[in-house]
Amino acid sequence: MISNLISPVGILGFGVEGQSTLRFLIAKGFKSIVVMDQNKVDLKEVPSSVDVKVFSGVDYLEGIKDCVTVVRSAGIYPMSEALFKFQMNGGILTSQIQIFLEEWGGKSIGVTGTLGKGSTVSMISHILNHVGVSNAIGGNFGVAALDLLLKKEKPEVAILELSSFQLMTLSKSPQIGVVLRVTTEHLDWHKSVEEYRDGKGNLVRWQKKGDTCVYFKDEKPSFNISRESPAQNKYAISYEDGNALVGNGVLTVDGEKLFLSDLKIKGNYQLENMGAAILALKSLGIKVKDCFNALKSYESLPYRMEYKGEKGGIDFYNDSYATRPDATMAAVNSMKKPFALILGGSEKNADFEELSKALGECRLLKKISLIGNTANRLKTALENAHVLAEINIFPNLKEAFNHSLSIGSGGAILLSPACASFGLFKNYKARGEAFNALIEEI
Repeated sequence: MISNLISPVGILGFGVEGQSTLRFLIAKGFKSIVVMDQNKVDLKEVPSSVDVKVFSGVDYLEGIKDCVTVVRSAGIYPMSEALFKFQMNGGILTSQIQIFLEEWGGKSIGVTGTLGKGSTVSMISHILNHVGVSNAIGGNFGVAALDLLLKKEKPEVAILELSSFQLMTLSKSPQIGVVLRVTTEHLDWHKSVEEYRDGKGNLVRWQKKGDTCVYFKDEKPSFNISRESPAQNKYAISYEDGNALVGNGVLTVDGEKLFLSDLKIKGNYQLENMGAAILALKSLGIKVKDCFNALKSYESLPYRMEYKGEKGGIDFYNDSYATRPDATMAAVNSMKKPFALILGGSEKNADFEELSKALGECRLLKKISLIGNTANRLKTALENAHVLAEINIFPNLKEAFNHSLSIGSGGAILLSPACASFGLFKNYKARGEAFNALIEEI
């Protein structure tokens, strides 16, 4: 058994992470487990030798009284009064990522940021596969982290995509930490911008001197986080002065150049992610030239500025994963021909002022179709920014899509909502699938 997990062990939150935690605890021989979730708990088959108590519904937190250790799932806010009292009374609060980093014996790469996490971890994995180094992706992307510890054949490198939710209570950092652009996000969950950024800082705050910190130098919050790392190996991505230098359509690392025109993906911002991936892998001894060769065959992840082809002279781009204004700004800045933008979704109280200003400055933007609960607020922000593109509100994605087709041959349609999908769709994947289906119908 894991020595620092004292029974009875509670699992707080029983989604994907919580179910993974239960599998892990059973595999490691824990016999007394408490499962707590506000929603109804559907336990799969549990060995008769294991005692699992379940607390659900309004009073699910009553289960804490039966625990010595609680493993918090990422979505559970750790600063609640109930968890504070639990710890004040001697209870131990931990998390999946904490347990993973304490138990993992191989190399670990952690990636965080407001933008580009999923793309960067997939790029790192793609390069490692190309050079023959076994690896696996876990955390907020790929599989739950503790599932990696249960693999019979453990990979040489674990690559973790880590959100602020997962990092918030972390007191151990991966050997290689990558801090991408950090702006503002999840203020419907975090109490402040400072709390959000402080959580991100745990990715590198607990590193050792021999570890590696990769960071985006041009974004002040990212730079400030990097300064908290004790690691002596620090590598910067920058548009002005860095170890990975991003220019207009070219990435330069150690004198080697990679041109965006030679890649299968779009967007200068993807060169930032590639620069981060390469700098992370340099510390593992992988050559820059090998990284560049691998990245030439890299294809974008689904719903992340994904090129869906051309029909009737119109190019289609699916960027449904863009649930934040800055993600949409990056997508818009990568467009090279006149385009129509589908924008809007559920309300997260994001500030649309900078996005509206950027759209007002984009001369290739000809039409904006607004959907979702944010449509009216977006329309007001766009009008206040004197955006010249035609602006219309539609009740659903299909009508917005059909109107966008009037961009005509030689143009493009970009779905990059800048908002979450809830209300109209279950999640960004469902929204992306619906957009793909509309393309197929043409």
